[in-house]
Amino acid sequence: MSRPPLLSVVIPCYNERATVAELLRRVREVAVDKEIIVIDDRSTDGSKDVVAALAQQWPEIRHILQPVNQGKGAAIRRGIAEAVGDIVLIQDADLEYDPDDWPKLIAPVQRGRARVVYGSRFTGERRNMLFLHWVGNRMLSLVTNMLYNTTLSDMETCYKLVDRNLMLDLDLRSNRFDIEPEITAKILKRRIRIYEVPISYTGREFDEGKKITWRDGFAALWALAKFRFAD
Repeated sequence: MSRPPLLSVVIPCYNERATVAELLRRVREVAVDKEIIVIDDRSTDGSKDVVAALAQQWPEIRHILQPVNQGKGAAIRRGIAEAVGDIVLIQDADLEYDPDDWPKLIAPVQRGRARVVYGSRFTGERRNMLFLHWVGNRMLSLVTNMLYNTTLSDMETCYKLVDRNLMLDLDLRSNRFDIEPEITAKILKRRIRIYEVPISYTGREFDEGKKITWRDGFAALWALAKFRFAD
């Protein structure tokens, strides 16, 4: 790509009042060409009011409200549909992932080496997660590698950077956290190799607002199997 790609940053947001303002401040400061799309999944804690106020100050933020609460996957799909950039990046509204890592994700695309880049939490510096969370993430990556003949270190990473035309062509359907395995499965079934780069990670726990649970892990396993053998 001869010019810097336009990055569409899709930020699903549900009840993240404590972190979303600081996250958006960090997002704005990253020196890349970008559009910022915040999809509020009908938050009940005042998150949408915080974002609405910031969108008045910062016109580069597009603030979109879902008609009803549907889940992270539905919010991501809405954001992808609204995006106009060359590449799409998913960014959670908490502070687990650092926007300063974006240039590392964009670089392989700009050099023509990849259409899909994942940020791996297991090859960079990180705040160690709880053992059971670590086991769950590693198990999901192992199952992905076995089913799709690849060697991903972090299938469940939030930082998935994908060519927008490819992302639209995936015809995503998931409404909840199973959007993560669906994206990965549909990319790998097209025999597109995923490029990984190390990122930093500051994981939070349930008392800090973490929402994904062990039930979502089983849903992810089912999704990986379902998409592997679906037509």
